[in-house]
Amino acid sequence: MLIRYGAEKNGKPVKKAVVYTQNEHRINFADVDGDAVHITERLRSEGFETYIVGGAVRDLMLGKKPKDFDIVSEASPTRIKRIFRNSRVIGRRFRLVHVYFGPKIFEVSTFRSLKDGLTSNTYGTIEEDVLRRDFSLNALFYDPGKQVVVDYVGGVKDIRDRLIRPIIPLSSIFKDDPVRMIRAMKYAAATGFKLPLALRLKIKKQAFLLEPVSPSRLTEEILKIIHSPYAAQIIEKLESFGLYQYIQPNASRLMRENEDFHARYLKSLEELNREGGDAAKPGETLAALVRDYLEDFVDWNAEGITENYRNAFMGARQFVLPMNPPRMELDHAVRLVFAEHGQNVKRIRLFERGKPRMQESESLAADFSDSPAAGAGEGAAKRRRRHRHKPRSNTTKQ
Repeated sequence: MLIRYGAEKNGKPVKKAVVYTQNEHRINFADVDGDAVHITERLRSEGFETYIVGGAVRDLMLGKKPKDFDIVSEASPTRIKRIFRNSRVIGRRFRLVHVYFGPKIFEVSTFRSLKDGLTSNTYGTIEEDVLRRDFSLNALFYDPGKQVVVDYVGGVKDIRDRLIRPIIPLSSIFKDDPVRMIRAMKYAAATGFKLPLALRLKIKKQAFLLEPVSPSRLTEEILKIIHSPYAAQIIEKLESFGLYQYIQPNASRLMRENEDFHARYLKSLEELNREGGDAAKPGETLAALVRDYLEDFVDWNAEGITENYRNAFMGARQFVLPMNPPRMELDHAVRLVFAEHGQNVKRIRLFERGKPRMQESESLAADFSDSPAAGAGEGAAKRRRRHRHKPRSNTTKQ
């Protein structure tokens, strides 16, 4: 084990980080994506301190092969773009770079500063950047060239102790970004690690902070969850902590009111886990969210399969509010559920010039008002309208 030192203003050396060698962190280099290694080494060869960071390092230390590799560097987005022609700068306030290798996308960010607080978007140093990250198990930096892990916040110890510990003070961590509560549930479900009592209490107390989060961000989060191999476990934890009612209010209410629906809903997600979200057919993962609702909502013996499908499609769209999935994916999801009942729906036009037909929309809204999820759906719709014109919150991918 090595120690990384810095200097105080008076020149006195001060311990900054612990550096773990390969014999200590036990990361299998064969599990590290070769293209991610190429990016870090290329940036380092240009004189920029660069690391693989976040969830990839956590998974490597747990003996898992990561799906995504995020990279952080002191190089600016403009400089990164110049070095990699196969890249694109994204983002408005804080710019990131996506580097492309075939179908793979690597996100490369620049160290961020604490100068203007945790929500600032100014560039800084690695010592500042690490303190902006949410939990210690996601705040480790891996140098694949030297095969060392740099730890500023005790993340290695927390991984060994199987603990999810916040870096940002509890007084502000969820006020700054309520979505961190969702991420805490995801990490707990994926790793089996323990959430400290103070953290559990804070999440339950501040769950309401998720209510004003934009539908676009909630859609992004729920899509990540259902494409995760731990979807059922994550959603069960979100529900137990009172968070799921702000993400999928209709499903949450039915889970609380109907034990049979609760069991069926989680079973659908568990089956999705076994099949593997990444290998699923179009709409298959989304079908897991709407299947059990449609089982109860649709009259499967009704005549007129086309009209029955239209009712089901609009009912499903209302049911998943405030989530706003791509129309084609929801279309595939509803068709899959119909196919499971032996009803193959012919291709029909649900929309005219990108908008629902007015008469059809009004009719289906009336049908949905009598459904078991109507009350929660109306509340979600109101929240969605209330925040439709609010600017999107900035996020840092962890």
